[in-house]
Amino acid sequence: MQIFIGLMLPFIGTLMGSACVFFFKREINYNIQKLLMGFAAGVMIAASVWSLLIPAMDMSVHMGKLSFVPALVGLLLGICFLFILDKIIPHLHFSQENPEGFPVPISRTLMLVFAVTLHNIPEGMAIGVVYSGLLQNGVSYAEAIALSIGIAIQNFPEGAIISMPLRIEGNGRLKSFFYGAFSGIVEPIFSVITILITSFVSGLLPYLLSFAAGAMIYVVVEELIPNAVKDGDGDVCTIGFAIGFAIMMVLDVALG
Repeated sequence: MQIFIGLMLPFIGTLMGSACVFFFKREINYNIQKLLMGFAAGVMIAASVWSLLIPAMDMSVHMGKLSFVPALVGLLLGICFLFILDKIIPHLHFSQENPEGFPVPISRTLMLVFAVTLHNIPEGMAIGVVYSGLLQNGVSYAEAIALSIGIAIQNFPEGAIISMPLRIEGNGRLKSFFYGAFSGIVEPIFSVITILITSFVSGLLPYLLSFAAGAMIYVVVEELIPNAVKDGDGDVCTIGFAIGFAIMMVLDVALG
């Protein structure tokens, strides 16, 4: 039951954020969006370091001076994986006019949802691999739940950022909420898939921990930060990043 709650917490955060469409009529102020994107970036970077990369290297101490190898290999593979998905899967970011990925005849709304869904995949993998580590006694429950809480916190504004603009574009409240929720459902799905993979392949955990870290770092560098500073003013994003990084660091260290 504890593991189920941990896997579902990030999705619950997305659901709560998407539900904002029932209570607010206007799109979130652009400066608040920048603050929230910076916050999400801070959470993801801190989680990548404390919850994923450091545990990956700790699990590889038996390799001596080469204990960095699993973390390095996984990190680079995770970045490459998201880079490839970014070039293949059709999606459209709110700040762009032209879609990315293979051209397909689908609506702008679905393109926007796919963009957020794509970038939720590494978060789901991160949750899954940490709870897999819990099952293998390589990660404590406190460390695992800290990551779940951190990602759930950053998923709340993420859910609002996708559902409210969809409402502004003419979609109904229920439909906008549904699309926002749909973008987050991939997290528990990929969490379960990751747990299943690690249960069949022994010794893969350090590589998967760092793989998830690389994928999340790619999202931050390729998507969150550029969108938050595209007008040339990065002050608000920087403040959000500092808050998000600090909260995730405190959660991981205090609960871990």
